[in-house]
Amino acid sequence: MTKGSADYVRRYYQVPAKRGGRIKFRGQPGTIVAFHGAGLRVRLDDNPKRILTCHPTWRIDYLDGAGER
Repeated sequence: MTKGSADYVRRYYQVPAKRGGRIKFRGQPGTIVAFHGAGLRVRLDDNPKRILTCHPTWRIDYLDGAGER
């Protein structure tokens, strides 16, 4: 398990993070596109050309297929 991997983020922060997973960051919907260090690389729906690096537990809501946490 290397730092910067999806497995590391899931185990260390105990979150359901996965590439392609739907999230809300500060209330804005988006998609996890990659992992960077212990962070998430997120593309928000309202600005698809910009990719943010986010902490896995700070202002992130993980959504299931129905859009719920």
